[in-house]
Amino acid sequence: MRTAGDGILGSGDQSADGQRSLFILSPRDRDGLSQAAQRIGWRAIGARRARDAAQRFLHSEAQVALIDLRDSGDAKRWLEPLVPATEAGGGALLVLVDVGSEDRVPALMAAGATHYLVAPVTDGGLRAALASAHRLVERLGGGAQQSQRAQRIRRGDALYWTLPRGQGRLRLSEGLARHLGLEQPIVAVSAMLRALPRAERRNVLTALKAMRRTGRPAALAHALPDRPDQRLVHHLRLEESGIAADVEWLSDAQERDGASRDYLTGLQSRPAALEWLEGRQGLATTILLLSISQFDRMNAAYGQVVGDALLGRIARRIERMVDDVAPGAMVARIAGTEFLVGLTGEAAGSDRSTFLARQLIGAIGRPFSAGDHLIRLTTRCGIAQARAEDDATQLLRRAGTALADARQADGEGIRILSAERHSRQVDADRLETDLRLALDRGEIGIVFQPQYPVDTDRISGVEALARWNHPHYGPLGAGILFATAERSDYMLPLSAHIQAEALRQAAAWPRALADLRLSINLTAADIAQPGFLKSLLGLVDGSGFPRSRLTVEITESGLIEDVTAAGALLAALRAEGLAVAIDDFGTGYSSLAYLKSLPLDYLKIDSGLAQDIAGTARDRIIVRGVIHMAKSLGLKVIAEGVETEEQLGLLAREGCDYYQGFLRSAGVSSADLINLVLAR
Repeated sequence: MRTAGDGILGSGDQSADGQRSLFILSPRDRDGLSQAAQRIGWRAIGARRARDAAQRFLHSEAQVALIDLRDSGDAKRWLEPLVPATEAGGGALLVLVDVGSEDRVPALMAAGATHYLVAPVTDGGLRAALASAHRLVERLGGGAQQSQRAQRIRRGDALYWTLPRGQGRLRLSEGLARHLGLEQPIVAVSAMLRALPRAERRNVLTALKAMRRTGRPAALAHALPDRPDQRLVHHLRLEESGIAADVEWLSDAQERDGASRDYLTGLQSRPAALEWLEGRQGLATTILLLSISQFDRMNAAYGQVVGDALLGRIARRIERMVDDVAPGAMVARIAGTEFLVGLTGEAAGSDRSTFLARQLIGAIGRPFSAGDHLIRLTTRCGIAQARAEDDATQLLRRAGTALADARQADGEGIRILSAERHSRQVDADRLETDLRLALDRGEIGIVFQPQYPVDTDRISGVEALARWNHPHYGPLGAGILFATAERSDYMLPLSAHIQAEALRQAAAWPRALADLRLSINLTAADIAQPGFLKSLLGLVDGSGFPRSRLTVEITESGLIEDVTAAGALLAALRAEGLAVAIDDFGTGYSSLAYLKSLPLDYLKIDSGLAQDIAGTARDRIIVRGVIHMAKSLGLKVIAEGVETEEQLGLLAREGCDYYQGFLRSAGVSSADLINLVLAR
């Protein structure tokens, strides 16, 4: 058997009524094996063909698959489609072999099987084998509770319906309602019938009546109302609660399409996306590359079983939004948490693609329900417009470059690489040269990121952040800017410019912002200057901004070089009426002795450390210790990089005072900040 580390975890294997589900692939004995499974309390979903088995398995919501390899010389043909599907979902794969052929088992296990059963099949033998397989699923999935939570998420991707006993209203899965063009998932039987082609309604009614009369499983098939070449088949069964049906595609077009699908989400696969892009070389094409941020932390908090299920829900939201904004666009999952949307024609224009990116980020940002939990996700997007010479790989690489920019920068999380611009791989030597001219050309700008008390939505302060609007590379964040300045020995002029510009803009704020605090950053080079205190105070007083509303932030790494000198400077700054904060705490070589000896007002927790609050139990202990230590020293605590309500709730519970981050607002211009405050 495999260990828990062998596969990516998936969702549970119980149907909505709690009955365990078994997917059976048998070319000759599908019905017999299905009846045996039903006798021992399992819901069976059977198939005879290997070609579409993977998709049918995923849609069945089963986590245990049984492959009948009796009288089968070509085991690879039957195993190959289902192995990646079961591994992607953290499932178990049971093979049935003839008596006397047990010597085949080691090779089958090496090929991907997790359990085996020797014919003839008895109820007791099947029950024991399935119990063992189900135990593996639970162990992979982190237990039954995790599996059930994931099941609630994943069912949004399945095609099924139920008709509760004594009621005349059908409960359809979200996907099935969408395919039938129904606005609501709970409808009268007559409403579903009206959604079908008129010529097929009588057959559907006949099958339903026969099912009620005989109690035996039945099947019915029909075309989609607006797609006569695509047909759905409903596998009906009687349950204690009423009639239920699993629905699957029957058309050849869907079967061919299944070969190019991503196993976990049902979207187009990476190879299919590359093939689509190759077919449009030379045409106006734009691709959006979406990446879910901090998904590994979500997996750590809830388990990968929930993570895999969430990817399916994310895929459905992307599909629905793309259908609304750019019908006919290609949607694919190309890697772990990365999704691609391909646009052509009018939809490939810069305005339309940017609008779609914003809509997608907003859609994915809405909370996902996982049982009694709400999960919030953050997305970044890179957009690349094709050039005439781009092949599929080059275009995808350019979108990846834009996405890397989006991950590094603040703001709405979108970066565009237009067809006119060449590679955005940053040339460090060029940046050093351009920085010398950037100040004179007015390319270094300021944005203000709002800070909020953890218990209100009232902005209490802002941090001034630098942005470099480079004429060739576009917007560059503070990380690249300061790294370039440090290499080129241009840190002091740059820092002085940013401080002066932030103070100038803040001093011009209207009376409505008279209570806001302003934070500006000091660098290690600043505090090492002789006479820096006098210079800074002159800058502040000359701007007209009150000292009492100004906080200076110094990074932890900048303090460590000379703690004694840093302590004296901070004490002098506080004596002159300024507040002092240690910034990015948790990224350097932290020492309690440093905090004890430094005169501080605020401790700012680094974004990575703040986001750990929603990670593992060990992560939470570390973050909790930092907050409690700061509070015991009389410091106010500000958390940076807060992206989810869960993070905020946990930070507030541990005593954090303020926060900033994408959850509430990215960095904004002075004019937008004024509008934000006035709106509240």
